[in-house]
Amino acid sequence: MASKATGPIKRKFAPWEDPSAQAFIRFENVTKRFGDFTAVDDLSLDIYEREFFSLLGPSGCGKTTLLRMLAGFETPTEGRILLEGQDISGIPPHRRPVNMMFQSYALFPHMNVEANIAFGLKQDRMPAADIASRVQEMLKLTKLESFAKRKPHQLSGGQRQRVALARSIAKRPKVLLLDEPLGALDKKLREETQFELMDLQQDLGLTFVIVTHDQEEAMTVSDRIAVMDQGKLVQVATPAVIYESPNSRYVADFIGDVNFLSGKISQLGDNEVTLASGDVACAIVAERETDTGGEIGRVGDDAWLAIRPEKMRISLDAPDESSINCASGEVWDIGYLGDLSVYHVRLDNGHVIKSTVTNQTRLVERPIGYDDRVWLSWPRDAGVVLTK
Repeated sequence: MASKATGPIKRKFAPWEDPSAQAFIRFENVTKRFGDFTAVDDLSLDIYEREFFSLLGPSGCGKTTLLRMLAGFETPTEGRILLEGQDISGIPPHRRPVNMMFQSYALFPHMNVEANIAFGLKQDRMPAADIASRVQEMLKLTKLESFAKRKPHQLSGGQRQRVALARSIAKRPKVLLLDEPLGALDKKLREETQFELMDLQQDLGLTFVIVTHDQEEAMTVSDRIAVMDQGKLVQVATPAVIYESPNSRYVADFIGDVNFLSGKISQLGDNEVTLASGDVACAIVAERETDTGGEIGRVGDDAWLAIRPEKMRISLDAPDESSINCASGEVWDIGYLGDLSVYHVRLDNGHVIKSTVTNQTRLVERPIGYDDRVWLSWPRDAGVVLTK
């Protein structure tokens, strides 16, 4: 594990930006059908060695099917899957240099922690002395030395999760697949375990591919995220790009909270896009982005400004520049989350948008309360204009 005294060192790692980098895992035009249902639809994707890669999407989007094909539990209907340049389609699961950690953990209830970790090593007929050494290494790595003789029912949820993880990496696979691995943990323990997973992955130098529907989890652990919908990839990018520069309303809405202001493109400049909107009285002016989804559109096209609540300023006073990027309305609801307050503001046309404010001081009395008339404003670079 990385030292907690100084904190883990975040690596500079971006092989996907190197045109000469070779994919470690490659899905080539992979389709998977179950009868008339297409779970994965003509999908192509590259994952790089030592990458922590997340497949993110709602239930039924195809992410688990993709993981199971990589593990060998399902066979592609069309296309092929390459690992280090080798087509692995005909290789059975137990012969692939891949291991999978299931959401249920699948621990043997009659075996203690040591025996659970050693099970796969014994199946591979590793010498007894080597098994004992490897098990001790895994116990130390996952901080389970004092629980080695306990049975699964004597462990907490977080401890069982670490046993399953230790068993999965004991065989030293080239790729570790994780199917909703933290879903059974409570929120605080899940957040702690996310950072443990990141440290462990960097220490071991393995490639991790994780399936999750938890956006915060994917944003925390991933080098890159693939957002999926109906068997297709919608966007593949780093967490920062996914959050700040989504390529569609689907991605913007799926990742975190977002406000959408609808309108039509009224002006297109080299660096700016102007929208005329029925949601707000002023003009909406945003920086023009061409790296999220290609051409932004043409004058007269329908468009939406996607803007995160934390980027919207809320005030009782009108902003200095009230002709662009502002709106007024009444405070409809307030959510107090301790570190944040979320203001729901009902605009004059009835549309409700959110503004998030960091609570930097202890609140005795709110400066902005229910039914107050307020102004919302935002800078030109705060949102992204989307046409799909």
